[in-house]
Amino acid sequence: MTLAASVATRSPARSRSSAVASVTAGAALVALASQLAVPLPGTPVPMTLQPLAVLLVGGLLGRRRGAASLALYLLLGVAGLPVFTPFGAPGLARLFGPTGGYLLAFPFAAALVGWVTARRAGWLGLVAGPLAGMLVIHAGGLAQLLVLTGSAQVALAAGAIPFVVGDTIKVLVAAVVLRPAIPRTRGLR
Repeated sequence: MTLAASVATRSPARSRSSAVASVTAGAALVALASQLAVPLPGTPVPMTLQPLAVLLVGGLLGRRRGAASLALYLLLGVAGLPVFTPFGAPGLARLFGPTGGYLLAFPFAAALVGWVTARRAGWLGLVAGPLAGMLVIHAGGLAQLLVLTGSAQVALAAGAIPFVVGDTIKVLVAAVVLRPAIPRTRGLR
């Protein structure tokens, strides 16, 4: 077997192992970020670094691998592993509680961040991608809170308003981090 044939036969395996490693690392990053949680008065939704991690995973891994990474994160949490924030019901029950909508939106948010940042050059894409992802996260969270509370006003007061400043900062931090990192991680997409 020639060297070129040997490399060609190993490339798909390396690509698969690279995909598995990057998807797993993304899920681990979000799990770690979820542990940094601060309960806020007046809301069942804690302040965490999860949204920032979701934005970064989507931007670094791209649409498909970013979404796969967050789907893996959800599967690990549903299976009962302690990957969700330390506040709230364990396992599958978490998805039916006040933070379930945010969690379920994570794969879609990561996919959107990956898709936008891959198509928009410069700062426009670097800010638009994370901003769009954050809006998807909040839409999911607010939808679930609306169902649970029956009131749009209560859902906004508990699930969006307390987070506006912090999540705006997270979007900007994501853009700053992604700017130098995206060119280095193109092979992970």
